Amino acid sequence: MAMLWKFMRVAKYSKTALSPKVKVRGVPTHSRHSSSKSVPSDFAANTPCSNTVELLGKAYPQDDYSNVTEKILSKVGKNLHNKKHHPLWLIKEQVKDHFYKQYTGRRGTPLFSVYDGLSPVVTVQQNFDSLLIPQNHVSRRKEDNYYLNRDHMLRAHTSAHQWDLIHSGLDAFLAVGDVYRRDTIDNTHYPVFHQMEGVRLFSCHELFSNIKDAEGLRLFEQGHRTAHKQECHTMEAVRLVEFNLKQVLTKLVTHIFGDGLQVKWVDCYFPFTHPSFEMEINFQGEWMEVLGCGVMEQQLVNSAGAQDKIGWAFGLGLERLAMILYDIPDIRLFWSEDERFLKQFIVPHIWQKIKFQPLSRYPPLINDISFWLPSETYSKNDFYDLARTIGGDLIEKIVLVDEFTHPKTKKVSHCYRIIYRHPERTLTQDEVHRIHQAIEESSVRELGVEGRF
Repeated sequence: MAMLWKFMRVAKYSKTALSPKVKVRGVPTHSRHSSSKSVPSDFAANTPCSNTVELLGKAYPQDDYSNVTEKILSKVGKNLHNKKHHPLWLIKEQVKDHFYKQYTGRRGTPLFSVYDGLSPVVTVQQNFDSLLIPQNHVSRRKEDNYYLNRDHMLRAHTSAHQWDLIHSGLDAFLAVGDVYRRDTIDNTHYPVFHQMEGVRLFSCHELFSNIKDAEGLRLFEQGHRTAHKQECHTMEAVRLVEFNLKQVLTKLVTHIFGDGLQVKWVDCYFPFTHPSFEMEINFQGEWMEVLGCGVMEQQLVNSAGAQDKIGWAFGLGLERLAMILYDIPDIRLFWSEDERFLKQFIVPHIWQKIKFQPLSRYPPLINDISFWLPSETYSKNDFYDLARTIGGDLIEKIVLVDEFTHPKTKKVSHCYRIIYRHPERTLTQDEVHRIHQAIEESSVRELGVEGRF
């Protein structure tokens, strides 16, 4: 299951600002669809003509919704979660190992199947409609999603595969993959990260088999939706599903982080899970949210062909778990190819304890940028995308430090503080000055702002 996020449009950036590994001719800030096979990102994108983009072997026509930058396209196909000895691979393998051993069928085979090679390119129908997300819901906006065109996008959550996997006849599965969202820039946010989706469906017999005097218990009824259950579910069924879900996830995080871990549940609401919760853990004295979960919407389950079953779903972020478990301070490090980072995770078995030893902390270089905004077409996420396209992972953080409205003209000015810091080496002032100047020039040209440089 996935949580909802925010979404808009990306401008076209100059070719000099874009990743040299991805060859996209014509309009360079758009995207496409893919197969389920892993393809090296060096060959992930290519455009045969000016109004289409090819991604992972399939061409997609661009339109007014296309907003994927070449910087993002260069990440498609990296599949860090499948790279052996990568910290994200370690976390994925730990979760898989726990589920394989903890939950088995009648013949001793693993109950949960795992899918970690599904295409990151999905249809809008898969990403939103199949999950019952309304057409006018904020989560669909271009401001926070990467659209290839009006019909295709880079998945914003692994929940995009729920309906298809249930429809194929699966009752218990984990789906793992890279997901893409336009977001702020700091040490815990990155436009590409990795999720694990978990789904479990129960028949009436499976849910009530261990309940004494369960003969009269049922999964469904004709009732009313409340804060505690859907209108079609009996309260007994919902309570048992909730109990099973929380028990499964508490066992999982305790197994990963160790006994004595404090866990608390916070009620929340997602449009495709009801009732729903977020799990927070207290690790080394700090409460942190680690996943979201809930009882699946029965309409979703029914439409996928499992009308006689009720189920739960959860979604967890692999980066969040790895950063907590291994004490990794910066999310950009997951994309590092520096051996000083990677070799720390080459261990003989997946459960070996690892304490990340930080690379030398190189000094930051800080520059501000101020400009007057255009009328109503501007979005902060457009600026973040532009800055990341030009500065890449040299940008550690961007903060809006001042917002000013002119008393006479009513024009609005933003001032952003950009913190440049390479995670593996020292940056020079000249190097940063060239990048910062390129961001200034591109902001004027591509976003329509009026510079105050």
